[in-house]
Amino acid sequence: MAEAIRVFLLVALVAAAATTGVLALVWWLEPERRMRRAMLKSLGAPAETEAYSTAEGRAAGLDFDGGQVAVLWDRGAAGLVYGFEEIEGGEVIVDGHVLARVRRGEARKSLDVLAPDADQVVLRLMFADARHPEFELDLWNAGAATPTGSPAEALRLGRRWLSHLEALLRG
Repeated sequence: MAEAIRVFLLVALVAAAATTGVLALVWWLEPERRMRRAMLKSLGAPAETEAYSTAEGRAAGLDFDGGQVAVLWDRGAAGLVYGFEEIEGGEVIVDGHVLARVRRGEARKSLDVLAPDADQVVLRLMFADARHPEFELDLWNAGAATPTGSPAEALRLGRRWLSHLEALLRG
């Protein structure tokens, strides 16, 4: 009888260890966590400002100390890192309409519209790169399988990005 209990406890211990290992692996491979690791690896430091779209598998991050912007796609498996001097501008697009824009050498077009019922809010970054001149990132997409946040949060994040870009383009 004692041997049967010992075998049962051993099997239970192995099952618990296997479950813990699988849960740790799932946690490690979680899409946003994976993109955060890729962003850290790309920039070489934590991003001061970042935006993630796990549904699209895209992300963007600013590193002020390193003077660089990283854009990632394909769930963080691919990406580019640009110096601040390569940034041409940025836009916040709501339901296909540009509501705010910052461009090198132009005055800022401000975001003066609230869109609490927007279906899509997109951040478009523009670079002086002939092969990859633009990078778009959904900050909010009502059509996504599991939309996170809200249009108001997406607009706040878009404003923050444009403020940072404006400061970089002026400096």
